[in-house]
Amino acid sequence: MEIYRIQGLSFAFPGQEKKALSSINLTISSGEFVTVIGKSGSGKSTLLRQLKPVLAPHGTRSGFIEYNGKPLGEVGHRTQAAEIGFVLQHPDNSIVTDKVWHELAFGLESLGLNVGTIRLRVAEMASFFGIQTWFHRSVTELSGGQKQLLALASVMAMHPSVLILDEPTSQLDPIAAADFLATVGKINRELGTTVIMTEHRLEEVLPLSDRLVVMDDGCIIADDTPQISGRKLHELGHPMYASMPAPMRIYTSVETGAIFSQQLPLTVKEGRQWLLNHFSNGAVEPAMEIEEDLVAADRPIAIEFRDVWFKYEKTGPDIIKDLSIRVPKGEFHCIVGGNGTGKSTALSLLAGIVRPYRGKVLLEGRQPSSMKTSDLFRKFLGVLPQNPQALFVKKTVELDLYDILSDSGLSHEQQKLKVQDVTVFAELEPLLAKHPYDLSGGEQQRAALAKVLLLEPSILILDEPTKGLDGFFKEKLGLFLQKLNAQGVTILMVSHDVEFCAKYGEVCSMFFDGAVVSSGSAESFFSGNSFYTTSANRMARHLWRDAVTVEGVVQRCLNSRKM
Repeated sequence: MEIYRIQGLSFAFPGQEKKALSSINLTISSGEFVTVIGKSGSGKSTLLRQLKPVLAPHGTRSGFIEYNGKPLGEVGHRTQAAEIGFVLQHPDNSIVTDKVWHELAFGLESLGLNVGTIRLRVAEMASFFGIQTWFHRSVTELSGGQKQLLALASVMAMHPSVLILDEPTSQLDPIAAADFLATVGKINRELGTTVIMTEHRLEEVLPLSDRLVVMDDGCIIADDTPQISGRKLHELGHPMYASMPAPMRIYTSVETGAIFSQQLPLTVKEGRQWLLNHFSNGAVEPAMEIEEDLVAADRPIAIEFRDVWFKYEKTGPDIIKDLSIRVPKGEFHCIVGGNGTGKSTALSLLAGIVRPYRGKVLLEGRQPSSMKTSDLFRKFLGVLPQNPQALFVKKTVELDLYDILSDSGLSHEQQKLKVQDVTVFAELEPLLAKHPYDLSGGEQQRAALAKVLLLEPSILILDEPTKGLDGFFKEKLGLFLQKLNAQGVTILMVSHDVEFCAKYGEVCSMFFDGAVVSSGSAESFFSGNSFYTTSANRMARHLWRDAVTVEGVVQRCLNSRKM
């Protein structure tokens, strides 16, 4: 039975000649798990919002959408609320109450359900999603990942027939993301809920998916099983192939003359089996030891946390606990760790937004909390926050870029050249006239990063910079950050994207329970871990323990064949 039927759907935003969606034809059956991917700005989020009219953006639309055999426009608001669940890309946009327990109950109260039913569903969802330990907390105290989990639990409490998710794992750590997607898969399998989602992290979601729909410039260019859609992207040489799971990319890089001989491996298990069948003669290399002290004595320190303690409330729990870490000038340092462990709080301390009650935070030997804002941010510190919308203050992207240079002392021509350069890098040319809030999540991330880079900071602080970015632009960003790093810019990045950290980072640290518990070079840090490592490493560790990137595994395979 078709739950959605889309025929000839086109859509353009107000004042825009270019269509965000163009002649979309798509049918989705009840109980299917459909994943939609595409470059940032390809129309994924716009398409998903068309499936729930109360969330559809304003603009010019043609074509039609049917829901359960009925024109979607005739579906009442109550039916939409109860049957079509939608988890937004930014959880802050959907949270409407002040307490976790009330957020879980809010939708049910709006439907007028009785108290007994509300209490039962709230308890069930809190238990199912592991929310019990923060059930009574204020939503303002939650990390981005916890807010995303709360948004999903609140939607599922309504018992929807369709669950639509827009980049649901973008703010989750690797373990939480895997658990989250496993939960979505369980909801799909055991409850029969139709799942439609956009996602850039495909390692875990594609094995759950019945279909992979690929969008490009507002059109659908592939719609088939994940393996067949992935093969089509490879044949087209499409940039989105960079987002495909590591086993698939490794296989097609090694078996260049035989990619049609078998089904492309999609999971780590399938990729490992292929390696066992073709490269199992070599001896297993020993695991690398993690270097405990990576700070060279002759390198000046750019960032230092010295025995730092911090909590938000005087009687509240410590969020940062005896944190000590040093980052030398010119280092590309990545921090990974679970949601709610204090990573973003540490960056807030570094930016002088909050102060520790014990210990010192130093930027090139000075405490940021004692510096003037103009000195701190105009002279050497650039910060990309977890929510890029916090940086937008003007009505268009172009005005926002010029705004950051308003006090720079540069002439208009100099400002124009700088804005042009960063616009080209961040691929913002078609977006300059748009309001920043009208951009997709990935486009907002690129625009915010461009604004920060205009300051030419000597120390760059990045909080989840790859969130919402497609694989093609992530590669471009990684190479650019490495270029900045080679020019002497110190980079401290908090990220859940272990693949990005392993490929582009110089040093990586694990944040746990308010402190750094381990640091090492990227290769040694990710070597042999069970969860905080890459899919490439999990796939190949039985042969090469320290191969942590797709490129590293491919090179080992090719070298092995030459022997």
